[in-house]
Amino acid sequence: MAPRADDSLKTMSHANANDTPARSASRRGWWRLALFALAFAVMQGAYGRAAGTAVERFVVDRLTVGTAGRILGALDPATGVRANGSRLSAPGGGINVLNGCEGTDVAFLLTAALLAAPLTWARRAAGLMVGLVLLFALNQARLIALFYAFRLAPEWFDILHGLVAPLVLVTATGAFFAAWLAVASRPPRESGSPA
Repeated sequence: MAPRADDSLKTMSHANANDTPARSASRRGWWRLALFALAFAVMQGAYGRAAGTAVERFVVDRLTVGTAGRILGALDPATGVRANGSRLSAPGGGINVLNGCEGTDVAFLLTAALLAAPLTWARRAAGLMVGLVLLFALNQARLIALFYAFRLAPEWFDILHGLVAPLVLVTATGAFFAAWLAVASRPPRESGSPA
């Protein structure tokens, strides 16, 4: 007996109904990717427009270089390091921290990723606070390592500055995001339930 037209329509509509959740998830994935890219581009663009302004001077000179200078001065006062605008200056040589070396790119990367992540606003905000503190600390360690590389092993400076340090920061950003997403996506445990 040949299948009736009604049966094939039922089969087709049943197949389309099964595809809907997958298509919906795919659309949400593309929407999240678009949100991530747009948020990152807007933040990078806005910060790029702040070049030469008080905003850039605050981020580079005071927040980044000033903090690195205080850390270096506390850890190794014999270097005589001074934060002088965008420069970490010391007898025997120092480094100049330019726009792009202050770690804003990885901060924007993490912010955009958390904005697009399927998390509650509270978990996004908590991830952003923890992540930005971690990235700031890693960037400070990077600047201090570059300061010493320039002074003690200048042959290593270019590879550390141009390849190793950026790769470490981007990898750390991705690893933190993945770990935060895994932890923050778990449903909360009910109190009083057995562990």
